Amino acid sequence: MAAAVEHYVLPRPTFDKAPKVLIVVAPYYRAIADQLIAGAQAELDAAGATHETVEVPGALEIPTAIGIAERTSDFDGYVALGCVIRGETTHYETVCNDSSRGLTLLGLAGACVGNGILTVETTAQAEIRAEAAGQNKGGGAAAAALHLIALARTWAGQKKGIGFKPAP
Repeated sequence: MAAAVEHYVLPRPTFDKAPKVLIVVAPYYRAIADQLIAGAQAELDAAGATHETVEVPGALEIPTAIGIAERTSDFDGYVALGCVIRGETTHYETVCNDSSRGLTLLGLAGACVGNGILTVETTAQAEIRAEAAGQNKGGGAAAAALHLIALARTWAGQKKGIGFKPAP
């Protein structure tokens, strides 16, 4: 069981300028989503970040919403929150795989995304993982976004030296 395993947690990054973060949540399972949101907001607040929260119909829409925001707004990072619980059909695999793939592609394109979409077998598993005072996967997703924002800021403006350099 994951709760019995000790995990290392990176120290919270600090910022000279407060990051602006968008939380995108699919509240299909409202009580679970509310715990994920509470955990994410607490982590962002503790880091001094400003944040907004928007809701989308389901987990498949989360990457699209983040992609729109990345193209049209000035957010430094994103927290993806939702829950997919296995049902009786293969729809579970489609939603899990495609939402995760979409978030990964956004990250590889430069968006700082923390993935807090739970993919579980049962409601009980989701509740344990979502609980803000417990496993706090919403807070973990926010922490991941903050760490990526810190890395992006550290490396911003650095050039790889591609091309010709003028003679001195």
